Amino acid sequence: MDFAASLLELQAEASCPLCLDYLRDPVTTECGHNFCRSCIQQRWEDLQDIFPCPVCLHHCPDRNFKKNTQLCHITDIVKQIPTTGRERELQEEKPLCVKHHEVLTLFCEEDLELLCPQCSASSDYEDQPLIPIEVAAASYRRRLKNYLEALTVEVEDAETGFENQVTNIFEVQKKMESCRRELLYECKEFKNSLKGEQDEINASLLVEEKDVREKLTENRGQISNHMLMLNNLLIEIAEKYFQTDLDLLTDIESIHKRYENLATPAVFSYELKKEICILPPHYFGLHKMISTFQVDLTLDPETAHPSLLISRDRKSMTYKAPSGLHDPQFYNFIQQSAVNAYPHYLFVDFRKW
Repeated sequence: MDFAASLLELQAEASCPLCLDYLRDPVTTECGHNFCRSCIQQRWEDLQDIFPCPVCLHHCPDRNFKKNTQLCHITDIVKQIPTTGRERELQEEKPLCVKHHEVLTLFCEEDLELLCPQCSASSDYEDQPLIPIEVAAASYRRRLKNYLEALTVEVEDAETGFENQVTNIFEVQKKMESCRRELLYECKEFKNSLKGEQDEINASLLVEEKDVREKLTENRGQISNHMLMLNNLLIEIAEKYFQTDLDLLTDIESIHKRYENLATPAVFSYELKKEICILPPHYFGLHKMISTFQVDLTLDPETAHPSLLISRDRKSMTYKAPSGLHDPQFYNFIQQSAVNAYPHYLFVDFRKW
């Protein structure tokens, strides 16, 4: 221990724990603590029977205390030792009771408060456990050590959890990027698949269209020849009808045979083949999504287009073209109504079909 600390401890021993000043006419209680005679008398002034020591709370049986002459001489010697500025600061650093301006020497374990000896004599703390500051500090220092150990573990766990969450964030970002790349690739493949199917169907339709056109042209020629023959026979029969009896019956067998053996050429009819487009599985998911958004509509005859005939149950309609099959005004109306009703759907101009 250096000189300054030793001097400070010596000065503390020569000081009264009540007034914090150097002992004046020092006296010693039964428990061995020293006080100024006036300070201890003032403390015990209103007490009877039991007189607690202001430091250790030892119950002294009476007001008798011994005068400590030797300590009085030591105090006089200590007073003569000059005190440096640093030593005075250390002396002034001792906390004082706000209420009584005495040194805080006790600790209340129930209220967790620092008390001075005069506070401990109050009735508020009569039945509460009071212990010296040194004992309380040692106890709570051990408790704080346990807190530090537990909190250290919690901090480590929190740091581990934080690092795991950071790792999870990067993993999620990677997965999302992978999903985006996969989606882009699948969309491209889907488009390529649709383009290939479209090209194949278009080629098949061109071949079918050429074949049908040739057959229709041939059939049209047959019907045209039949019409010409019918017209000629009709003229010839009409002329025979107004002839004389002799002329009418002349060569009547030819007309009779041709009329009886009339053969109407078959009208060529053709139904377009329904091409099957092999689509990826996503296409069927699209059908399911569309069915999810289907709604039950009730048509309003009052606001319907004049070219629309609304059914009695107002669930269906038929188109009655006013001036032709492709009425621009009607198609524009239908197209705009569909767009207004379902702005999130993509509509195709059905006039092109």
